[in-house]
Amino acid sequence: MGIPDDSTPVHLEVRSAVLRVGSTGSLPDQHLQVLLVPADDGAWALPGGPIAGDADIADTALACLREQAGAGDVAHLEQLEVFSDPHRVPGARTVASTYLGLVRPDAPADGSAWHPVDALPPLIADHAAIVTAARQRLAGKLSYTNIAFALAPAEFPMSELSEIYGAALGYPVDTTNLLRILSRRAVITATGGVRRTRGGGRPPALYRFTDATLRVTDEFATLRPPLM
Repeated sequence: MGIPDDSTPVHLEVRSAVLRVGSTGSLPDQHLQVLLVPADDGAWALPGGPIAGDADIADTALACLREQAGAGDVAHLEQLEVFSDPHRVPGARTVASTYLGLVRPDAPADGSAWHPVDALPPLIADHAAIVTAARQRLAGKLSYTNIAFALAPAEFPMSELSEIYGAALGYPVDTTNLLRILSRRAVITATGGVRRTRGGGRPPALYRFTDATLRVTDEFATLRPPLM
């Protein structure tokens, strides 16, 4: 049997779920956030747009982030999933190649908005499902890679890094255990410096990530939530 002749056009687009850990407005605690841009009728959308026939998809994703959200300082970008449901958007069928992006807390993102992934505003089409997929990918990779390098500042005390892990995973992470695990895997390195704080007490030691690119650190590892 031959391939059915279907002249219905299929459009291609890219959408990026860019995540960071930070605080916003009435939520002073650290939490996982996603970068959104305004869409029609008061809804929000993930940055993205059409893919030209000869364009590199990752380059298109980065260009859309710069042009729509002012986010040019992406610390990590990786392909996520293809969303191809025929009815995911109204009108002509549009297939989306999606990306997970990560930025550090101080990365600029002008003309856009950060929203907690646990309290998303109305999103267009299947963009909420894309955010969920991105969050699950990040949580999984935190167990067996050094991917948190793309969420953390250049130097940090371990208490700050455990907050980042906890926000990304959705449950508290013990600082002492995290230090032990990441040190054993050579994921982090002590800088020899300390963070000066007001008042008394011993200033906390500062650490940095050993590598600034993604690498697998323990392919069999899993970070699990604490027992209740």
